[in-house]
Amino acid sequence: MPSEKTKQSSQFITANHWGASVIETSNDKITTVKGHPNDNDPSKINNNLIGVVDGKTRIRSPAVRKSYLENGYQSGGSPRGEDPFVEVSWEVALELITKEMYRVRDNYGNEAIFGGSYGWSSAGRFHHAQSQLKRFLNCSGGFVRSEGNYSYNAALTLLPYIVGNFRDHVKQATRWSSIAKHGEIVVMFGGIPVRNGQVGGGGLSRHRLRDDLISCKEAGVDFVNFSPLKTDSLAELDAQWIAAKPGSDTAIMMGIAHTLLDEGLHDQAFLDQYTTGFDRFKAYLMGDKDGIVKDACWASELSGVPADTIQNLSRRMAKSSTIICTAVGLQRAEYGEQPLWMTVTLAAILGQIGTPGGGYGIGYGGDASIGTTDRPMRWPSFPQGKNPVDTFIPVATITDMLLKPNTQYEYNGQTLTYPEIRLVWWAGGNPFHHHQDLNQLLKAFQQPETIIVNEIYWTATAKHADIVLPATSTLEREDIGAGTQDTSIIPMPRVLSPIGEARDEYDIFTALSEKLGFKEQFTEGRTSRQWLEKMWLQMQDTASQFDYTLPNLNSFLSGDIIEFHDPAPEHVFLSEFRSDPINNALPTPSGKIEIYSEKIASFNYQDCPGHATWLKPKEWLGSEKSNQYQFHLISGQPKTRLHSQLDPGEYSRSKKVQGREPALINPIDAEKLGIKDGDIIKLHNQRGTCLAGAVVTNDVREQVIFLWTGAWYDPEHPGKVGSLDKHGNPNVLTHDGRTSRLSQGTAAHSTLVNVERFTEVAPSITAFDSPVAN
Repeated sequence: MPSEKTKQSSQFITANHWGASVIETSNDKITTVKGHPNDNDPSKINNNLIGVVDGKTRIRSPAVRKSYLENGYQSGGSPRGEDPFVEVSWEVALELITKEMYRVRDNYGNEAIFGGSYGWSSAGRFHHAQSQLKRFLNCSGGFVRSEGNYSYNAALTLLPYIVGNFRDHVKQATRWSSIAKHGEIVVMFGGIPVRNGQVGGGGLSRHRLRDDLISCKEAGVDFVNFSPLKTDSLAELDAQWIAAKPGSDTAIMMGIAHTLLDEGLHDQAFLDQYTTGFDRFKAYLMGDKDGIVKDACWASELSGVPADTIQNLSRRMAKSSTIICTAVGLQRAEYGEQPLWMTVTLAAILGQIGTPGGGYGIGYGGDASIGTTDRPMRWPSFPQGKNPVDTFIPVATITDMLLKPNTQYEYNGQTLTYPEIRLVWWAGGNPFHHHQDLNQLLKAFQQPETIIVNEIYWTATAKHADIVLPATSTLEREDIGAGTQDTSIIPMPRVLSPIGEARDEYDIFTALSEKLGFKEQFTEGRTSRQWLEKMWLQMQDTASQFDYTLPNLNSFLSGDIIEFHDPAPEHVFLSEFRSDPINNALPTPSGKIEIYSEKIASFNYQDCPGHATWLKPKEWLGSEKSNQYQFHLISGQPKTRLHSQLDPGEYSRSKKVQGREPALINPIDAEKLGIKDGDIIKLHNQRGTCLAGAVVTNDVREQVIFLWTGAWYDPEHPGKVGSLDKHGNPNVLTHDGRTSRLSQGTAAHSTLVNVERFTEVAPSITAFDSPVAN
């Protein structure tokens, strides 16, 4: 039932991944959405909510693919993606799922079920789609899960071997307030895009990154931006823009490192005391093994950056308090582990790790809170339980799993085998946004016998399912908002009545668990409100240990944001290790920074050797393929939405060009191709073709096309492999190769394409249309 606040008030405070919002309603409809008044830099993503929550893309009733409804899992008929859907009752949908769960478990076991819940889903601590689905499947006997993430899988896998858990890098990143006081130069590889810093996992009370960066500039800190996109650095920073060839960052760092060593500017004492394996890397850098000296001239040939620019920067870095910042996007490329490893290695050669204003950071700008705040305590969460199934896959290998069952592959020192999946269940994510080479994914999505999707909107993933269950949005239920690193908890009262027949995930899984015979195990006898009350009691108890007294749950839900103190506002990454490397040893085999890793070397991976190595990408502007393709494609995160969330929204659509996703192209390239600002252009390679809208700008490097990611997949012929994407989804162009056998991370940023002006009549956009048969 709606809370009293829903009945009496038309103004609500709630949480989203892009910040706290103040929402006004009238007659159970949203009329206004604004950022919280305490937020100096509110995200405009809020503007997407109006008209979408109750818009034409909303899934209003359970729906089943027509062929599946007629024939079951042996459906035949039209392929997924082409087949229309038929709306059914909840009773019919739940009965279909119950029978299918029994069939798959009884005949093939739980290792035939893939719980593909991946994505940001809800900002709430209880109504979190992944947690709900995983708890349900765990109670049902388990499922095959995915490990890692698309954003920074290389870092998650690599960094524990050489310096420590990447999540600690994120939580313990040197604060910008410390850099403002002590720093002199910030050298950014991949920039620090504030557009990405507008979002934070679980929500945030206020956006601090922009102000923090400007404070550094006002304090006299200089910024250097190595990126194909000028706007990867805030304009107010007046950063030196060095538009290097995409994929050459490792080579540039090596050129800097060589200058430091060649001119005696390195810190040998730091290397001796805090690192291991430097001599092996030094021999490689100096060309002792392969005869290739990795100096500034060598780096210049690979990157297009003048050698004297590299050398002069090296000297400045050695003489200044310097922090090296590497964006997580750099690792989403072939051999993506290498720029990460080289970042740590270069920072160690400079010897400033653990000092205020010095060292390195990986991931700045990837989340609103990195380097800005950290939470003082753990927030409560909905328990997922234990998964009885041990089998997993690296997150970016779903296509291989579905297309190559029972095939062996290597991952992180292990030889694993892809399971044979019969049933896929997806909740809280959109693989037709996250995954690469969508034409291969389309083939893969034809393989399972049944695909179930819980969704709010008719995304491409929902359109390629068999059974679709309408879920409530965050505005249609009560919850507790709290970011993974934010210092606040944010009320999430029910703002609207559920749209159509939408149900909370918890209620969906409660009904199914009753049919499957484990309702008590799943619910523990609690309603969703009782779970919230239990979690709030945990929150109150935890807060009291930090001398905070919280109100009761009703007062919280009807009140304002509750803020806590930042426990370490001047934190410096690895300062404890630097001050006492014996008692604060790193969690690596040596307890030190491993410039050379014996463990990784023992895996004998040619695509990820035992130290940072320059490995030439197969697909980049320096490869043979560049004779065939004109442009390097970069598919970056947009400012208009979070990934693909709310793409049908007003703000997202207002920035499109003739309804297509904008693609940035340099004026020199545009003139050669006869392309003008606002034209529709065609991007294509051997994997696929898409249309986009040209934005001609000097902010992008020549020979680079920058296409924002997240446009909903919109094939001209749904269900047909190789069909033209009309809307501008870059993943019809990106390849599904991986960074290396070590992490099996996505390598989307190693993509070459051709571009031309589209002169035909442009097909209409249908990405936001419902597939329900009339």
